[in-house]
Amino acid sequence: MDNVTTVGIDLAKSVFSLHGVDGAGKVVLRRTVSRAKFVELVARLPPCLVAMEACGGAHEWGRRFVQFGHEVRLIAPRFVTPYRKSGKNDGNDAEAICEAALRPNMRFVAIKTLEQQSQLTLHRVRMGFVEERTATINRLRGLLAEFGHVIPLRPIEVRRQAPAMIEQLPALAARSASGLLEHIRLLEERIREYEREIENHARTDVLAQRAQQRAGIGPITASAIVTTMGDPAAFKNGRQFAAWLGLVPRQFSTGGKPRLGRITKRGDTYLRRLLVMGARSVLLHAPQRKDPLSRWALALRKRLAKSSTEPRWLT
Repeated sequence: MDNVTTVGIDLAKSVFSLHGVDGAGKVVLRRTVSRAKFVELVARLPPCLVAMEACGGAHEWGRRFVQFGHEVRLIAPRFVTPYRKSGKNDGNDAEAICEAALRPNMRFVAIKTLEQQSQLTLHRVRMGFVEERTATINRLRGLLAEFGHVIPLRPIEVRRQAPAMIEQLPALAARSASGLLEHIRLLEERIREYEREIENHARTDVLAQRAQQRAGIGPITASAIVTTMGDPAAFKNGRQFAAWLGLVPRQFSTGGKPRLGRITKRGDTYLRRLLVMGARSVLLHAPQRKDPLSRWALALRKRLAKSSTEPRWLT
């Protein structure tokens, strides 16, 4: 293992596969180890390039391996797949990761810091509470509808109208509906608690403050951008960042004829959702404003209104 220069690692919960090559590309390491011996093995390797897929736990392993003196590169799984030469198994995956890491034009995922990952957990937990609140509201609306009481979809209308409707229900149904309403109230308190934490991060982080200078980007979106993208230097320009988010058109071009379809929707779904909501806000207030961005948004909506491929968020 003394002459290994590049190692591809297929991560798992209990068993890890390693594939290492030397400077000439010759295989010098092919090993499968348990979790207990994994860290010890990587620590004994000479300083080299360590490549892994960007999956669960990859950022934590990356931070550890950097401390051992290794250069760590994370690769999106979809960029590894073309380099797998035969059937899918742990050994072939590790070999494909090693091969992909050596490509000169390969794109890599920036390793998140411990603080970035910690802040990102606030967004994940908050979004989970939001989804649970939506499910509970729909459950309550469905229960009330069974007894002839219909409430609009908006959460504020549920809080306003549901108590009076619950009083008109039979005892057992009223108890069930009251439990759902109380659960909604608790979820909203937890959501506000996490939102305060996120807003505090957006006020103290320099990059988040800069992001909020853009129209349609509030504290939650700014914090999500900073914590999700990792190192901003990984993107050469805004176009690469948009492609990473999946906001660029999918291409079906051949024979010199460009054909552009809908957006690819690759990347982080949560962050893309926040940005689309911000774009809706900009478009909603554009008629009352005269700045260049608002005029461009209105012109874009007018131009696309005549097209059958108009994005839904523009309507």
